[in-house]
Amino acid sequence: MVGATRARLIPLLLATVSVASALTGCALMDLARDCEGAGARVDEVAALGILDSRPDDAGVARGFGKVDAGCWSDSGDVVVSAERTYTFPGARAEVAAHYRAAARDDGWRPDPDAGPDDLSFVKKTMSLQIVFLTAEHLAEEDYGSRPDLSTGAAYSISVESYE
Repeated sequence: MVGATRARLIPLLLATVSVASALTGCALMDLARDCEGAGARVDEVAALGILDSRPDDAGVARGFGKVDAGCWSDSGDVVVSAERTYTFPGARAEVAAHYRAAARDDGWRPDPDAGPDDLSFVKKTMSLQIVFLTAEHLAEEDYGSRPDLSTGAAYSISVESYE
């Protein structure tokens, strides 16, 4: 009797999974995707020239000498990211002007979904964002009140690539 019950449950289970995947637009294989094998893509994104672009007089923030790159996955979406953090003794407007020009010259276009003051750009399946580091942001990231990041225009530049 137990074998017959299991035999009836297996087709029901398969039908349920099939309907669920059809309704959500997801295949089981998509849900199982993760960062395995994404190493080459992580290296590729980390090597993008835009991450090394910076205004004159901008410096690499102490402790951020290397690009911080990695991969994460959520619900089948795989995202590769890379980030640099810089300090700049001048005004934010100078940083913004630099990246608007550098992004345009590198083939990035303004993100149509971004606000007018956002420094957000898109290129193919990638997004680029420049974020100024405020005291609140530094506290959230456990950087405390580092003088090198809290004077002038400290900022991070990050790229996310959606696969």
